Amino acid sequence: MSEAMQAVVFHGPGRWALEEFPRPRIQAADDVLLRVDRVSICGTDIHILSDPPGHPATSGSILGHEYVATVTDIGDGVINVKPGDRVVIDPNITCGLCDYCRMGLTNVCENMTTLGIFRHGGLAEFNLAPAKALHKIDRDVPPERACLAEPLACVWHAFEKTNVVPGESVAILGAGPIGLLFLMLFKTAGAGRVFVIEPTDFRRQTAERLGADVINPKSEDAAAEVKAITRIGVDVAVDAAGSLLPEALNLVRRGGRVILFGVNQNAERSLNQYAITRYEASVIGSFIQRTAFPKVARILEAGTLQVEKLITHRLRLADVGDALEAMRVGEAIKAVIQP
Repeated sequence: MSEAMQAVVFHGPGRWALEEFPRPRIQAADDVLLRVDRVSICGTDIHILSDPPGHPATSGSILGHEYVATVTDIGDGVINVKPGDRVVIDPNITCGLCDYCRMGLTNVCENMTTLGIFRHGGLAEFNLAPAKALHKIDRDVPPERACLAEPLACVWHAFEKTNVVPGESVAILGAGPIGLLFLMLFKTAGAGRVFVIEPTDFRRQTAERLGADVINPKSEDAAAEVKAITRIGVDVAVDAAGSLLPEALNLVRRGGRVILFGVNQNAERSLNQYAITRYEASVIGSFIQRTAFPKVARILEAGTLQVEKLITHRLRLADVGDALEAMRVGEAIKAVIQP
């Protein structure tokens, strides 16, 4: 077996390289050596590679945090997986010891680190991950579906907070991969009208194919359009972009729920709190996930959500630059790499 592998390595703002990298080896009792089957490009990867960066990362680390892999070797203390198992990976490694972890709020762990951002991730032929990060998934699940377990888990965590019941109306601001995953979940759960507000033609067309009522905010008054149909506004509004709370509040009915999912550290918007207080709107934040992976693995195994419909680009590791560029310029919904 070769001692080297191909990997996509982050080298600082705007800089990355596909290069030979030492193949990882088992070093600790809880280590699991993985052969990466598929890895999808995330918007966070694009933020990391922007200059100036929109998300921090460790220089010298291998990128890629949305991946499915096959176990090839395990440390002496590993009991939850064995060689040959296919697994999806929760890339966010929590300490289990801080106050928030002990309260069960592991997604806001004070000492969290992340595979593919701060530690070596899946944009490589092999990856070394701690056993607690791995969740088994049936080998019959197509790998292109399984590799989207991580973004789906994050969306599921937020979806549960909406408490949507059949017939309720929803507005989703943004039709990137996250907004479209929300759309698929809401439609499957029996939501009535699901509106998607998206300025990009390509993404808006994809949302329409998936059953949404689409609105172009560049040429239409989204709030007026939604209220003309629903009379009072939607029951739930989801900001999948990370900067659209005022717009979400304009869409939701009195007593409705607003879910803030998108993350944008630089977004600063003016907001009149009166509307929230006077009309009893519930504004709920949602960050990554805590316990969604086992549920999502079952969903993907059942074929309830064929999330692979969101994949627009399928490439080899040698063509990762094309995948990153397609995501950067908005020509791709999801780009998936086969190392």
